[in-house]
Amino acid sequence: MLKHFEQVNPGYNRVFKAGKLSLGIVVPIEHYSQSAIPTMSRHLERVKLVEQLGFEAIWTRDVPFQVPSFGDAGQTFDPFTYLGFLAGQTSEITLGVASIALPLHHPLHIAKSAATIDQLSQGRFVMGIASGDRAEEYPAMSVDYQKRDQLFRDSFQYIRAAQEPYPKLEDNTFGQLSGLADILPKPHSSKIPLLVTGYSRQSLEWNARYGDGWIYYPRSPMQQAYIIAEWRRSVDQFHQHGKPFMQPLYVILEQDDDFKPQPIQLGLRTGANYLMEYLQDLERMGVNHVAINLRFNYRDTEKTLEELANKILPSFKVK
Repeated sequence: MLKHFEQVNPGYNRVFKAGKLSLGIVVPIEHYSQSAIPTMSRHLERVKLVEQLGFEAIWTRDVPFQVPSFGDAGQTFDPFTYLGFLAGQTSEITLGVASIALPLHHPLHIAKSAATIDQLSQGRFVMGIASGDRAEEYPAMSVDYQKRDQLFRDSFQYIRAAQEPYPKLEDNTFGQLSGLADILPKPHSSKIPLLVTGYSRQSLEWNARYGDGWIYYPRSPMQQAYIIAEWRRSVDQFHQHGKPFMQPLYVILEQDDDFKPQPIQLGLRTGANYLMEYLQDLERMGVNHVAINLRFNYRDTEKTLEELANKILPSFKVK
């Protein structure tokens, strides 16, 4: 039986509908396949265009260091500062980050920054969270890479506690909360929605019990269907309501609508017709949101966005 999702805040409620797939766009919104570092030119203009065209979400990433082996510096701007800027430049679109590496930040700062963006955007903020996977970053922060599983759980617990009035928290790596001081601001609604990315070195059951959704990676149709079924089963163990599943997707959109699909890393090169079929298959298997990344798309960015909006987006409007 299809279970409705919890109503968390306007951004989360806009993007995630049970039985439906919505579409978002990953920043940087530009072609930068030959470099790890984007130009971020015309970035605000393109974010506004994405909102105007009707996409449901904009997604940033947390990349504290430019690690050559990783090969992608993301939007280069601090995700919280950048989303705070975008909160004042947009009015409806969901503002997401996928994902904050919890062990590399103090959770007090995460909680305060997240609630600030949530308030400034009238509840449009959604936060992906992760344990982090770039070992090169950890020595610079004096953090033990091998302990990131426990650090992830402790940070999660701290962020959740910070949303309560005058929180109390003991036995936490990041500090104790005595209930004698409060953390402000509070989220726009009951809480900041936290979506776990991958397993984050936790069990699927832990993620299903505590997270507000799951971000996982593109897999073959059979694999993805099985993964989603396991996610739903795990959520059912702990909750009466469902929880969403989302994934990223790198897309090279060819001008020929009938262009036959070719696989690329974590995505595909294809024409609009197959892309439509592919996304419809994802929707049928239970994917609730796809964050499209145009990093490798060599065609004009604005034209590509408009083609996606005209040819693909109308079939995946969730309102």
